Amino acid sequence: MNFTIPTILTLLRIVLIPVFVVFYYLPVEWAHLATTIIFASAAVTDWLDGYLARRLQAHSSFGAFLDPVADKLMVATALVLIVDSNPTTFSGFWMALPAAIIIGREITISALREWMAELGATATVAVSMLGKIKTTAQMAALLLLIYQEPLAGLPTALVGFALLYVAAALTLWSMVMYMRSAWPVLVAREGSGL
Repeated sequence: MNFTIPTILTLLRIVLIPVFVVFYYLPVEWAHLATTIIFASAAVTDWLDGYLARRLQAHSSFGAFLDPVADKLMVATALVLIVDSNPTTFSGFWMALPAAIIIGREITISALREWMAELGATATVAVSMLGKIKTTAQMAALLLLIYQEPLAGLPTALVGFALLYVAAALTLWSMVMYMRSAWPVLVAREGSGL
């Protein structure tokens, strides 16, 4: 297997996950800053590996498989940690709800893409601009919720919480759009008995 620079960056994101978890729970005052930097670094490598894959023409099947897996693992880990920071209180429910929506959508769309690939209709469920906007809102929300401390008078946790709901709403909307675009193929295959 040939490891391209984009694939190495993707693998780095996966390696950063346990580091991210350890730093999140460190009982030191700079833990939030460190975990924010780690998460931001992962987000930058996500953008960078895609840019380099296009720029260097360094596409690989393994990289195409691994990139969305790395993204979903990092986001799911961050969401679980954030929910864990708000346990069993009323606010915990309100934090867990968008987290469950986001993680559930990622599982659903991954399964849909896999199924559509088996049917030879992957273009039907390709990444859309709505998905990119959703990802931007989601990453901004997670960065603010991980950092938690007010920044220049900005209540980062509150803004992050609001953005998490925006991301969850966009997540549901994008899932409906994906399902809608895939539905004719699924119905046609069901009708033909395949």
